[in-house]
Amino acid sequence: MQLRSLYAGIAVVSVLALAQTPLPKDLKLRGNRFKPLTLEELTPAQKTMMQDLFSGDRGGAGGPFNVWLRSPEVGNLAQKVGAQMRFHSSLPNRLNEFAIIMTGRFWNAEYEWQAHKRLALKAGLSPAIVDAVAANKRPASMQPDEEIVYNFGHELLETRQVSDANFKAMVGKFGERGAVDLTTVMGYYCMVSMILNIDRYPLPEGAKPELKTIR
Repeated sequence: MQLRSLYAGIAVVSVLALAQTPLPKDLKLRGNRFKPLTLEELTPAQKTMMQDLFSGDRGGAGGPFNVWLRSPEVGNLAQKVGAQMRFHSSLPNRLNEFAIIMTGRFWNAEYEWQAHKRLALKAGLSPAIVDAVAANKRPASMQPDEEIVYNFGHELLETRQVSDANFKAMVGKFGERGAVDLTTVMGYYCMVSMILNIDRYPLPEGAKPELKTIR
């Protein structure tokens, strides 16, 4: 019995050790108005947030997280919601990324747009749809599931409401969870876009803006 308990204890410790990815000396944080923080500057709460980021689905901390370190308890909760909605949504990845680029475009969030444009194309969204979103136009040709997501998401962003017809179509195709997941991923990336915009977050070296201001 004691030996069994010892083995169980070792197993738990091993799982915890695997779950905690050591933080690199160079966190590769970037920022503009918010100075990129270094590992040596982090408080215990900030280190916890960084540990959770590097141990999670992202495995890094590019994007809004240097800003969110200024409020690490909020930032850690936000990044966990974001990881759930980006990597574990009930929606197919192609449609999830469609919603994300629509949201980034709405906010003219250039870094968000460029990062998720690549991911949307990789997930199978057609270049014609991506180009139409970039131009702030309705895509001329969409698959039925893409049209449902576009109608719901576009109406929500532009009017802050969703009609009965678009709500019914969304729930009919993806269920109530799908409607909630779509709304949540768009809400999360609205928040991300706001964070990036107030920081004036820099684009990767050599990248140029792709979006024209539309509002």
